[in-house]
Amino acid sequence: MIPYTPPRAADHIPVIDLAGSFDDAATQTAVAWQIHKACRETGFFTVTGHGVPQALMDAQIHWTRRFFAQDAAAKSAVSVERSPYRRGWEGPGRQVLDAGSAPDHKESFMIARELAQDHPWVRAGLPMQGPNQWPQDLPGFREQMEAYQAEMVRLGRHLMGCLALSTGLDADWFDEGLAEPQVGVRLLHYPPQPANGAENLLGAGAHADWGSITILLQDDMPGLEVRNADGDWILAAPLRGSFVINLGLMMERFASGVYRANLHRVRNNSGNRARHSVATFFELEPEYRMLPAPTWAPEPAVTAADTLPPTIGEHLEAMARASYAA
Repeated sequence: MIPYTPPRAADHIPVIDLAGSFDDAATQTAVAWQIHKACRETGFFTVTGHGVPQALMDAQIHWTRRFFAQDAAAKSAVSVERSPYRRGWEGPGRQVLDAGSAPDHKESFMIARELAQDHPWVRAGLPMQGPNQWPQDLPGFREQMEAYQAEMVRLGRHLMGCLALSTGLDADWFDEGLAEPQVGVRLLHYPPQPANGAENLLGAGAHADWGSITILLQDDMPGLEVRNADGDWILAAPLRGSFVINLGLMMERFASGVYRANLHRVRNNSGNRARHSVATFFELEPEYRMLPAPTWAPEPAVTAADTLPPTIGEHLEAMARASYAA
């Protein structure tokens, strides 16, 4: 368990403007260098100039609030327990992100790429690959989620190109795994912290994300805290019109540890208001293997079949099993 201590009031999370990097190679290279510096320090950065319409971002938070405002029966109708693919509503106390701490004080709703039963990944039985569950009493909800998800695909692909550039590779390095990226969109509701909660009760316990990159949309309530390179906790204050980006363990492995999949946590100290956010877990295709970047790989490069890293899908499934088993 990592006991809770208040964050240090400092601003060490850089803001990177992506404007111009989508259609100008020189600008993208300059942005990649800013990303390089952020990934070596905190593994977190905030992006503006991303091209996602503000109206779509506002609507995403609006629909997130509407979903969680439903009664328990409506949410239970799309419970994750009804899905073999871990899609749907997850009630409070279901996940433990910091082993040894109390279960996380949150609820969530998860969608990912909508796949029919005849899709090759579904037929092959790849973990967590299949159709979503959709609430029946929220007309317009699915349309909003899918429109937002499509923008996350566009933005995620671009960020992966910037990350490749930031390690000295070509921007198209990851293209082999980006034809059908996995894009899990998780709506999150964090009630205020109870005054008499269990020891080290947090909205989300201290953890590093599991995969490649996370694209986080926050409402106006602070709560996300990040551990910096000095071991201090700093507040990732919401900035309207922006996304917070952080690296997962697969990207840390890709960068041979030069980049950091950093610890972060959520604690809603508002006292009387809930916090809502939307975390998009942008991953390459489930059968893609995240080998170390050849620019930074230790010698000799890993090539033997029995020493290959797990596929993206295998890694995420193993991490999910460990988190929910706890």
